[in-house]
Amino acid sequence: MAASIGIMDSAYFVGRNEILTWINDRLHLNLSRVEEAASGAVQCQMLDMTFPGVVPMHKVNFDAKNEYDMIQNYKVLQDVFNKLQITKPLEINRLVKGRPLDNLEFLQWLKRFCDSTNGGIMNENYNPVERRSKGGRERSVKGSNKMPKSLQTNNTPPNSSSVGLTKASGPKPANISQVQALSKELTDLKLSYDHLGKERDFYFSKLRDVELLCQTPELEDLPIVVAVKKILYATDANESALEDAQEYLNQSLGVKAEAEENGEQEDY
Repeated sequence: MAASIGIMDSAYFVGRNEILTWINDRLHLNLSRVEEAASGAVQCQMLDMTFPGVVPMHKVNFDAKNEYDMIQNYKVLQDVFNKLQITKPLEINRLVKGRPLDNLEFLQWLKRFCDSTNGGIMNENYNPVERRSKGGRERSVKGSNKMPKSLQTNNTPPNSSSVGLTKASGPKPANISQVQALSKELTDLKLSYDHLGKERDFYFSKLRDVELLCQTPELEDLPIVVAVKKILYATDANESALEDAQEYLNQSLGVKAEAEENGEQEDY
């Protein structure tokens, strides 16, 4: 699955706000920037939530601030990747630098991977705060190296509606049928999404083949090729470039035909 998430996948068009909301809601954190996840601890816990028991959380350091400690977290993450047979390369040297784009791309991939595994449904039985308490060096010995605020637990009290749900004895029979119907709808949407993604990739590869052919030195100056490139590289999404390409082609072929006719007359 991981290897099939290409750079043109819709995963890489998910905004940073959605990524941060996804992390904070599921792990009860307070991240405000994607680079705050550069230590690798968040990624480890996301996989711990998706695959319970696979990540040795006692080795994960949520207090990591220097590159050495961060690299230890990514070593844990790499071991988990190996266990789960995830083939995506971990560009550790880039991620620990804390550059926003590198970390955003990796988190976008991680969200797509986790959502494809659990259908985007949160594990209700997972306690992120409790699991995080098992992390290595989470509590500093001297208290001088406190965990960053963004990686501290979000203790905001739940709203009244969530309290009501917590106190409820359990779902009513009518709600169970609704959940089943929604689960089926979610499965159908996922299948439709996967199908559309394959169809998009198919036509994109065809366009790419046409583009490479048009770039052949022996062909790129031919009128028909120039006309095709006008369509390929048109920037106005609201108007078709077909009319412009046809006009260019007609003019080019008309000039060529006229030149050939004049040449025949001279020979005559």
